[in-house]
Amino acid sequence: MDAKNEAPAKPRLTTSAMIASLAAEGQATRPAPFGHALAELANVRTDIVGMTADLAKYTDLHIFAKEHPERFYEMGMAEQLLMGAAAGMAREGMVPFATTYAVFASRRAYDFICMAIAEESLNVKIVAALPGLTTGYGPSHQATDDLAIFRAMPNLTIVDPCDALDIEQAVPQIADHRGPVYMRLLRGNVPAVLDEYNYKFELGKAKMIRDGRDVLIISTGLMTMRALEAAKLLQKDTVDVGVLHVPTIKPLDEETIRKEAARSGRMVIVAENHSVVGGLGEAVAGVLMRANVRPPAFRQIGLPDAFLDAGALPTLHDRYGISAAVMSANIKSWL
Repeated sequence: MDAKNEAPAKPRLTTSAMIASLAAEGQATRPAPFGHALAELANVRTDIVGMTADLAKYTDLHIFAKEHPERFYEMGMAEQLLMGAAAGMAREGMVPFATTYAVFASRRAYDFICMAIAEESLNVKIVAALPGLTTGYGPSHQATDDLAIFRAMPNLTIVDPCDALDIEQAVPQIADHRGPVYMRLLRGNVPAVLDEYNYKFELGKAKMIRDGRDVLIISTGLMTMRALEAAKLLQKDTVDVGVLHVPTIKPLDEETIRKEAARSGRMVIVAENHSVVGGLGEAVAGVLMRANVRPPAFRQIGLPDAFLDAGALPTLHDRYGISAAVMSANIKSWL
C-alpha cells in the first residue's frame, strides 16, 4: 500500500483516558478521602501507622506520610515484605494500614496475608487501590477477582465503599474493628454521591439508599454509584428502581438482603465492579437460595469471567456493561 492510501494511524490512548476520573461530568468530588481520614484519625490515635509498597502517592497515603512522617513506613516494591512487616507491627500493638494495589495484595501477597495475618487474626488493615475495572491498564492492574480470592479467607472482613463519604466514615470503623480488614479503595478525586441520601456507613450493615417498586439493585462499591445513576435514568421511563448498598461484603448482612429481596414483585439485580464469579452476586444468590426466597427474576451485572482489555475507562465501562447507560438499557430489556 502506498503512503497516499495508508489507513490513518489510530490515536494512542492517553494516560488520562486510561485512569480517567470515575466522576460524572459536573459531579462533586473530594480529594484523597482515605488519606485525609487516616491522617485525621492518627491525630487522636497514636497506635495508627501507615505502610506501603512504593505506592503512597497512588493510594493517597502520601497525605498521611506528610502529616505523620514518624509513623510512615516505605517498604519498597515487595508486597510480601509489606504484609509480613504489618503483621509484626500488629503483634507489637500498633494498627497498621498497609496500602498497595488490589492486584498485588490479592495475587502476590495472598499467602503472607493468610498465614501471617488472617490465621492469627491480627489487627492489620489492608487498603487496596484500583479494584475491579477502575484502571485501563489491562489485567496486570485490574483486580477483577480480589473479592473471590479473599471471601474464602477466614477471619478477614471485606469492605467495598461507594464514594468519598463511605471511605471517610469507614476508616475509623475499620480501625476500631478488632481483626484484619481488606478494603477496596477509590483514590484521587473521589465522587461524593451519598451525601444527599442521609447515609451513614456501619460496618457489617447494608443500607437502602432509595426504594423502588419494580426493581431492586443490590450493589457494592463503585456500582452503587452507577446504580443510583441508572435509577434516575430509568425513572424517566417510569421504571421505579430501589438500591440496596452493601459496603461490607464479609460478613454479609444476610438479614437485610433477605428482607428486601423477599418483597413481592421486584426483579432482583446484583451489581458489582468484579467478576461475576465468586463475588457479591454469587454470595447473594446463595443467601436467597438457602432462605428459599424466590424473586420473579434474578440477574447479575458484573465483569465477565475473562481477562479484560486495556483502554479508556469510559469505553471499557460501556463494553463490559457497568456504565449507568448500559445498565439502564439492560434493565429495561430484562423487564
